[in-house]
This record gives sequence, structure tokens and C-alpha cells, in this order.
Amino acid sequence: MPPLLKTALMIFRRASFDPGLPSDEFSEQWTHPGDVFSVLLILGGDVVGRALAQVAGAGFTPVTFSFGWVAYAVTAVVSAVGENKLMPLPDCACKVINGKSSYVRDNTSWILGRIMRDYEYWMDDAIRARVRNMIGEGYQADYERAMRENPGSEVNVTRRTQAGLCVSFYRAGRAKIGTIYLDKVYVSGFFIALVQLGVAAIPCGIWGDWSILLITAAGIGLAFVSGSLSQWRKEKWACRTGHGKTVVLTRGNGSQHAIVISDPDEIGLDLETLAAGQASLDLSTSLSTRILVGLLAVLWVLLLISASGIKKNTWFLLAVGGIGIVQNIFVAGWRRKPEAFGLPLHYENVIGMPKVMDALYEVEKAHPGLGFSMRETFFPSGMLNDDEEREWARYAQIVRDMNAEAAQRAASRIQAQPGFGCSS
Repeated sequence: MPPLLKTALMIFRRASFDPGLPSDEFSEQWTHPGDVFSVLLILGGDVVGRALAQVAGAGFTPVTFSFGWVAYAVTAVVSAVGENKLMPLPDCACKVINGKSSYVRDNTSWILGRIMRDYEYWMDDAIRARVRNMIGEGYQADYERAMRENPGSEVNVTRRTQAGLCVSFYRAGRAKIGTIYLDKVYVSGFFIALVQLGVAAIPCGIWGDWSILLITAAGIGLAFVSGSLSQWRKEKWACRTGHGKTVVLTRGNGSQHAIVISDPDEIGLDLETLAAGQASLDLSTSLSTRILVGLLAVLWVLLLISASGIKKNTWFLLAVGGIGIVQNIFVAGWRRKPEAFGLPLHYENVIGMPKVMDALYEVEKAHPGLGFSMRETFFPSGMLNDDEEREWARYAQIVRDMNAEAAQRAASRIQAQPGFGCSS
């Protein structure tokens, strides 16, 4: 027999052929999942960041311990040191229009972004009814036009998903910056934390394995501390109060809704400042905040190392993390009312028309100057026909006359004051 073949046969005979080995390894892994929790701790940091942005800023913040915290903690260090910020950028783009100056700015506030994103959840029922009527009116107009221009084609007319522009009017209530709002999003954090501790206590009570309970308690404590930093409040409500501005929130040209928020009592938030405040350099994280964020990141990494050493009863640890990530997904995506962000709004009325230009005309009639401020957003320069140019010129003259009368009345009041014109 050739030496090479003989050597190959000897190696084959000595090799342990065990087809049951993979099944044993799978069984062991599914019985005691090893290092899975450690891996999951570094996944899903963006979910944790959004959950924090939703509820942080009101002091003690019940943010749930879950997968993704280690990844978020490291990212937070980069944001605090490099970008000087903790709050994420808004996840819904919108524009903020000054109702007096017509100045338009892109929103950078998480609060205003969420108010715009969740508008169809919290808007008044009268607005929903008006939108339905507008869609019906638009469908009827399309149907009649099809009959008139091409008889028989009306059967192909479909109902629109949106029509024209619906402008709703709200009055700002007294601002409540940094006030805890006890809705299901906030309260559920405490409830889930208790559930997690209960799950972690099972192996401790049955087998005396307190490692799961220790990791869970430490994770909950670190999560609560991370959400209770004072920097959250500073960035989340980066604005002044009591300036009495009227602003318009909208997603821009082509959107169904525009929200007009007035503050005649000068008790609400300055929403124009809020829209730009989160990106302001004046809100840079302090040295103490950077140190705290860095220390928390170190503690999270130490927790990760400690969790990787647990070999038994790891299913309970996975259950704790799974419950937490479900809760954080719920918190990050849940729709909230404006008062949950310290911005109570009181509905006044709504103006809606199947055609955007008609809606702007009606707004201008009811609130001179406001429709003109909105016009450039929905009809940029060069998009008006001759009739529309003449109509807006007429409205502009009305506003000028009103301003002249107001200035004259103010001058008359000054002249009527005792001592006016007397030399000292």
C-alpha cells in the first residue's frame, strides 16, 4: 500500500465521527444561550435614543432597560463631546412660518416635529369632518368636470386621498416646561421596570441565582439616571416664553394641513425660537454633562462585560431585555398630544377649501396678513396668474390701510397723554 494512502486511512480511522455533535451544541445553546444578551446590548441604540427624546426632560425619567443601551451610551458620548448635543434631530420634517413677518424656517425641534407627525391623532373632530367634506367636494367637482368635458368618463373618477388645504386655528395655553405628563407613555416605564425585576427575581427565588437580578437592577438604575440628566430639559425646550407670536406649522407645499398657533395672552412657548433653538450653539453640553455621559458609557460597558459572564438561566436575562426593547419601541413610536410636551393648545376654528388658493384667500379675509405669510410656502414666486396677482395686491392694500390706521390711533393716544409736548 502506498505510504500516502496508508497515512490518510490512519487519519480517517482516528478522527472522531460524531453526527450528534451539532445537535448537542444546538441544544446547549438553546437551553443556555451564551453571549446572546451581550450581543443584543449593542444593537438598537437608535430606538433607545428616540424613547429618551420622548419622555426625558421632566426630571426623573422612567426609561426602560433593554437591548441597545450600550450602543446608545457610546453614541451619546460622541454626540455630547463632538456635536455638543443629546437630543436627536426631529423625525418629521416641517416648516415654521412667522405669521407677521412671513419668515419661514426649517424645524429642528423634536417637540414640533412630533406635534406635526401626530397631528391627525390629536386634532379636533371638527377638523376631521371638514377634511372629509373637502374630499367629498373635490370628488364632486372632478365628477362634474369629467361629465362636462368628456361624457361617460365620469365613471373613472376616483375619490381623492386629500384635497386642497385645511388650516386649523389653535390658541396656546400656559406653557409647562419640564412638567411630568402622566400619560401611558410615562407611567408604563415604571410598570415595565417592576415586571422586569419580577422576571429577574425568579431564578434568584428558585435556584438562588442572583446574577440576573443584579444585572437587571443595575441596568434599570443606569437607564433612569441616563434619562434624568438636566441637559435633556435644556435642549428639549430651547426657547423663550410669553412673546405672543402667531406661527404656522406645516409640512410644506402639497401637505393637507397647516396649523396656526396664536398666543394672544403671551403665556405660551415662542415656537419660532423653539424651531431653531435645538441647533443653537448656546445649548452646548456643559463639561459636567460630558463627564457624566462618559461615566455612564463606562458603566454600561462594565455591565456588558458582567452580563457576558452569565452562563446559566440566561433565558431570564433575554426575557428582561426583550420586554424592555418592546417597551422602548412603544415609547419611541407612540403618538402623544401637545400637552405631553408642555404645549397645551385650545382649538378655535378651521378653514378648509378643496383648492389651496381659495383656502389662503379665506385665511387672509379672516386674519389679514396671515394668508399672505403662508402664500410663499404653498405658491413660490412665479406661480401666480394675473387674476391671483390682482387679488393679492388688493389684500396687501387692505393690510397697509389697517397698519396706517393703527399707527394713527397709536399716535393719537400718545398725544392725548397728560404732559405730552411740555418742556422740562
